[in-house]
Amino acid sequence: MAHFLTLLLLCCLLAKAENKPNVLFIISDDLTTTALSCYENQVCQTPHIDQLASQGVRFSRAYCQFPVCGPSRASFMSGYYPHATGSMGYQSGRQNIGDRATWTQHFINHGYHAARVSKIFHMGVPGDIEKGSNGTDDDASWSERFNSQGPEWKAPGDGELLEKNPDGTKPVKGGNTLELVKADGDDLVHSDGKTAQKACELLRRYKDQNQPFFLAVGFVRPHVPFVAPRSYYEPYDPKDIVLPKKLKGDWDDIPQAGINYKTSKNLNLSRVQEQKGIAAYYASVSYLDAQVGKVLKTLQDEGLDENTIVIFTSDHGFHLCEHDFWMKVGLMEESSRVPLIIKVPGQKPAVSHSFAELVDLYPTLSEVCGLPKQDRLQGESLVQTLADPSHRVRDAAFCVNSNSYLIRTKDWAFIQHGAQGEKGLQLFDMNADPHQFTNLARHPAYQENLRTLKARLAKKLREVRSNDLDDVKRSKQRGRK
Repeated sequence: MAHFLTLLLLCCLLAKAENKPNVLFIISDDLTTTALSCYENQVCQTPHIDQLASQGVRFSRAYCQFPVCGPSRASFMSGYYPHATGSMGYQSGRQNIGDRATWTQHFINHGYHAARVSKIFHMGVPGDIEKGSNGTDDDASWSERFNSQGPEWKAPGDGELLEKNPDGTKPVKGGNTLELVKADGDDLVHSDGKTAQKACELLRRYKDQNQPFFLAVGFVRPHVPFVAPRSYYEPYDPKDIVLPKKLKGDWDDIPQAGINYKTSKNLNLSRVQEQKGIAAYYASVSYLDAQVGKVLKTLQDEGLDENTIVIFTSDHGFHLCEHDFWMKVGLMEESSRVPLIIKVPGQKPAVSHSFAELVDLYPTLSEVCGLPKQDRLQGESLVQTLADPSHRVRDAAFCVNSNSYLIRTKDWAFIQHGAQGEKGLQLFDMNADPHQFTNLARHPAYQENLRTLKARLAKKLREVRSNDLDDVKRSKQRGRK
């Protein structure tokens, strides 16, 4: 039945126009699901992303492959897990995949015009944004590309360094730093405003071209520095921000490798600064949401929405003081889980609880658009889930950070920090303990669960570490997921 629904969905979609469907891929930077009201946030205002979620399939269990910008983006653009390509840093992955087609290159090879606006492969934020440079972008992946230069932390306005500034007297300093700027001027002062403007311009231009398009739009907020026009800060008074629940001795059962690289402790954050940090993040998210809204409105105004697939996601999540952690890099839920919304014209809106990974985007969109299948890809197509949201493509997700690994099932989150042996294990009951406060890895009653998940992780690592990227098909046949 699911297969029939899939074919019906594709036939209805492709029958709407003489040409293949267009693709609008929108990706944010460092956006956690916990900041979106269409997921579980009750404070942050994201009406445009919420509207898209109400029109498409919203995945409640989507995960990145590496909770750092560079390797995450190299993974979903190449179609391989980071271990398969060796792209564990900020490079694009091209040096490891050779002449194999990236996601957008596959579309170009089959008649599409593929354009990038701002950050899709890795760009340094704020560095490459200030310079307006390409970062580690892959030129062969695009028919045309555009950068969006912005002032970032140098924007005129009221700036404040949050980390290691207990008395609040130090100004912003730039870099990958927890700081905020309530900026003067309008949306177009900043990179994301320019990105939305250029994306809208391209949509109007592409409307009349006799070629399907793949438009990738990369927004850099809410990545630090938290820079947004001051009007976006107004709804979020730091004094009203409720901090995440904190437990005394919370770190006692967390392995050293599981302590995030940025914490309230090593950043010397006061309660007031923690509240300011979350409020500034929300302001950045609201600014992002407004830019997304401009692009979606233009898509509709130009009549392109009837034959354009829209995807919205983030490269990874972000900690907002949970466990006193900040930013990304770790493998706990807030950092590894991502928002994912896929809207296909003609489909009914739905919520899917199937596990999904960002590496699945390449095979999914290729199949929906009728492009040739590539068995070499390590992702799984989500098309059956789009047609029937009750269908389960995966029953677990896999995420990695260098020598640390996550297997996330419906009931369990298992993290293994390789260099620490048995002392480097974390096991969480995600039904009884969804906020991951109690590590059960050493509890006698859960050793069978631990053994099962360790074996599953070992099997997964054998699959993804294949040195021969064209051998992925045989690896899949030996055991999926």
